[in-house]
Amino acid sequence: MSDIRYIVNVEAVIYKGDQYLITKRSEKEEHAPGIFANTGGKVEVTKPQKEVLENTIIREIKEEVDLELKRPFQYVNSKSFFLDGKELIIDIIFLCEYKSGTAICKDQEEIEEVHWLTLAEIKEHPDIEYWLQETIEMADKKRRQP
Repeated sequence: MSDIRYIVNVEAVIYKGDQYLITKRSEKEEHAPGIFANTGGKVEVTKPQKEVLENTIIREIKEEVDLELKRPFQYVNSKSFFLDGKELIIDIIFLCEYKSGTAICKDQEEIEEVHWLTLAEIKEHPDIEYWLQETIEMADKKRRQP
């Protein structure tokens, strides 16, 4: 187990009204090419700082889809999975509310498509994996809690 490298990743379940932002990863992506996903990325820390996860979300969302988000973000859940057997990804998911901007694919090497879909549309979409549907459904429940 000592040869395993740990990577911290954050994902943003972004909502605007009753819709959620879903992106389609580029076919050129090394990990999970062409699948639908939330927007996010690896935590990259070069010096001690506060709100490391939140700052990563802000950076990744701006870099990938050019949106601004309202703060604070709400923790949804976390999970881990192996990538190629040598990297253990610690994935932390936050619920984030849209603030401003128009969702675009800033880098076609990373993201090919952006879509605003309702939860019902996400659950009915034949190409959206069950785990993404479950994550968004979980975030939607948190969002609607009093």
